[in-house]
Amino acid sequence: YYVQVISISPSGESFPSAVASAEAYENFFNTTKTNNFALSIIFSFIILISIFLAKKRELFIRRIAGLEALDEALGRATEMGKPVLFMHGLASMGTISTIAAVNVLSRVAHRTAEFNTELRVANRDPVVMAVSQEVVKESYLNAGRPDAYSEDSVFMVATEQFSYAAALDGMMVRDRPATNIMMGYFYAESLLLAETGASIGAIQIAGTDAYTQLPFFITTCDYTLMGEELYAASAYLSREPKLLGSLKGQDIGKAVLLIVMILGTLLATLEIQTLTHIFTAY
Repeated sequence: YYVQVISISPSGESFPSAVASAEAYENFFNTTKTNNFALSIIFSFIILISIFLAKKRELFIRRIAGLEALDEALGRATEMGKPVLFMHGLASMGTISTIAAVNVLSRVAHRTAEFNTELRVANRDPVVMAVSQEVVKESYLNAGRPDAYSEDSVFMVATEQFSYAAALDGMMVRDRPATNIMMGYFYAESLLLAETGASIGAIQIAGTDAYTQLPFFITTCDYTLMGEELYAASAYLSREPKLLGSLKGQDIGKAVLLIVMILGTLLATLEIQTLTHIFTAY
């Protein structure tokens, strides 16, 4: 590249500078992103240490009432001789909340197989239905009850939002399940489903990361998993060291970020510019 600067006076006279040459070179390391790199290394190290500790001893995980109540709700359905109805949200299999819901379904299916309780899993997405079928089938196999699994227990309801809600409402009123479990991403149908379930006296456990629907679930359900409580369900229920360690490490990372945000705010307020570049994302 060749660069020349020409300055023009108010009278219109131009004063060109000497022509300078410049050449572009590829950088081995972008130093402006050093803070991002350092934080990535620190958080990765924290997660690895947490996984290592989880393999050595029991890590403290805050009690989640909705997950603790799962066995109680399934036991109630067993005592009453009524089915358990598991309802997925409307999101596809690629959504985090749906993946988390499938993990909860695995635990529910395992327990219903042990209790010899009828399980019904309602779906509105064919891919989610296919995954749910495999998860339920595997759970029954792991519980030593492959003979108790029925292909009809996991079924499609409807692909349209309110057709899905209307069909499930009718199913609840007719069959009167003892336990309703709603996990995933829900929209306006959340209140329709939860109100109907409450009217038939079912124990209801809901979980969603749709913050707009949380008030309806909290009002009408016995237990509600809010936001990241749903994501943590798999680690909480399985107590698998890798999952528990990852969960604990992420919590520590969030605490560090919160402290950094407070510190950065204080530095900016006090106009101390020396360290503010550390908090710049670039």
